Amino acid sequence: MFELRCTVRRCSERLERRDHSLTCASGHHFDQAKEGYWNLLQPQDRKSKNPGDSDTAVLARHRWLARGYASGLIESIQPWVERTTQRDAEPPPRTLDLGCGEGSFGPALFSKESAGYCGIDLSKRAIKLAARRWPAGTWVLANADRCLPTSDRSVDRVVSLFGRRPASEISRVLCPNGFCIVAVPAEDDLIELRQQVQKAGHRRSRWERVAEEMAEAGLELAEHKRWEHRAELLPDAIADALAMTYRGARHSQQNSLESMTATEVTMSADLLLLRHV
Repeated sequence: MFELRCTVRRCSERLERRDHSLTCASGHHFDQAKEGYWNLLQPQDRKSKNPGDSDTAVLARHRWLARGYASGLIESIQPWVERTTQRDAEPPPRTLDLGCGEGSFGPALFSKESAGYCGIDLSKRAIKLAARRWPAGTWVLANADRCLPTSDRSVDRVVSLFGRRPASEISRVLCPNGFCIVAVPAEDDLIELRQQVQKAGHRRSRWERVAEEMAEAGLELAEHKRWEHRAELLPDAIADALAMTYRGARHSQQNSLESMTATEVTMSADLLLLRHV
């Protein structure tokens, strides 16, 4: 199992597993949920009664990924996974997946490294789906924005695929020469839907700013590449695309959404491989 540390304020001691519970030397105790995940969320980590993505957004993303629209994205990232994995490494590399969502990317990219994989998300619905989908991985309900629940320099690889990317915390937990893989929406991602539903197709490139933030925390950009895929989406897929990105939630946009038929849509992302220096 992936090594975790206590999230109780001012503790941070290593958590030891005993059957279906985790305990630190100070006596703080965490039980494993029946779905298989660990709830390390603390009161100070909550900004609402139901933190993280809404159930609507989680389920929309689950259906979207199940349709296979991200298969090309996974293929684009896979060479970096292989590049950052030592052959016949024992134990396997330790990978921390921030904002893992409902768990589609974890088993797709790290199926051979389950003992070293840990997915973190703030949505209980998402982490439940992830734990059921791939019980071999370690799944944690926690706030990745505050403090990552693992020790300094204990992780070989951090992944943030459209999720959280707290640069200082990533730098803290990464081993020297460890790697971070980041995916952010490209400037033309879903632009056709944005133009039709939002009546605005603003193009905003994000990856340069992300690279700058990471550089300030000691992570240098090793490689950047672009993934792009075009597909015709039927109305149900269009609704899910908007719901999972919060673009279809506004009542004022529902009429535009309901009138849409099959539409050819651009899906694109900027991919960054960063190395801890």
